Amino acid sequence: MSDLINVTKENFDAVVKGSTTPVIVDFWAEWCSPCRMLTPILEDVAKELGDKVLVVKVNIDEEPELAQANDVMSIPTVKIYKGGEDVKTQIGVQAKAFWLDELKKLA
Repeated sequence: MSDLINVTKENFDAVVKGSTTPVIVDFWAEWCSPCRMLTPILEDVAKELGDKVLVVKVNIDEEPELAQANDVMSIPTVKIYKGGEDVKTQIGVQAKAFWLDELKKLA
């Protein structure tokens, strides 16, 4: 479905919390229409920012414990991590400009 990196409970800490760049984590499910709408937006963000940001996906149906550990109550839920810390949570679909602006604030 996407070129974005899929993370699991086995590699979440290493990939997300261990990253030296900000990480956008998209908690999603295959059956979720808004989630499918958000994927190309986040792919565009990843392409535009290149190595300045890492964009990853967590399928909540495959990783329910990871979703619960991150307080995901509805989807899509997107979290931004910086320095291993959860610094922003956004629920629902947002435009590419929103994500670029949020990441700019972290610079």
